[in-house]
Amino acid sequence: QLVESGGGLAQPGGSLNLSCAAVIRWRLKDFNIAWFRRAPGKAREGVSCINRSGRRTHYSDSVKGRFTISRDNAKNTVYLQMNNLSPEDTAVYYCAAEYPASGRLSLEEGVYPFWGQGSQVTVSS
Repeated sequence: QLVESGGGLAQPGGSLNLSCAAVIRWRLKDFNIAWFRRAPGKAREGVSCINRSGRRTHYSDSVKGRFTISRDNAKNTVYLQMNNLSPEDTAVYYCAAEYPASGRLSLEEGVYPFWGQGSQVTVSS
């Protein structure tokens, strides 16, 4: 029910904008949404999350100041704008949804029961 798009190949210092769209009658405005990533040979890590209204966000230290999460509930879509990319950002990126949405934003995997299939991001010159 969640579909990621926008991944691909970027050069170091470049940008990509990932999208997470809900399908099949889901209303994303009812969910807190998070982005996670899994780099080759590493555990999945939380990157960023946003509450239902979009007024509150949270970022991991590894992406703070470079990535921006946002949402357009009218379009049923959440975005992750990634700037100043480095090879260390190479990973499969997943969006995940928390329902019912709690009042506390979290980057813990167990909070999110619904996941997309992932979108590959490769940063290389």
